[in-house]
Amino acid sequence: MKGTQLGEFEEIVLLTIALLYDDAYGVAVVEALSERLERPMSLGVVHRTMQRLEEKGLVRSRFSEPIAERGGRSKRLFTITLAGEQSLQEARRIRNELWEAIPKTAFDHLT
Repeated sequence: MKGTQLGEFEEIVLLTIALLYDDAYGVAVVEALSERLERPMSLGVVHRTMQRLEEKGLVRSRFSEPIAERGGRSKRLFTITLAGEQSLQEARRIRNELWEAIPKTAFDHLT
């Protein structure tokens, strides 16, 4: 398994896969990301990120049953693994600790 350190975009994609739960496939992830981030997403970039997350052992994929609306093709569905959940929990812990450590006066000059 490759390193489980998450880049920012990997973290967002991994969170989106967890959010979509059992319906996380390329197009659905792209649509969810585009909606939440309010900017267009590239299917190719998202696919490569999902493959990288799988190589790291943070997600696993499987193929759905053939779907008539897709001309009998299957969807490649992604689900988060225990290692993926642990990686997200660690990223969240680090972010929360950093936010909590910021002095109250750090942003005073911005108002």
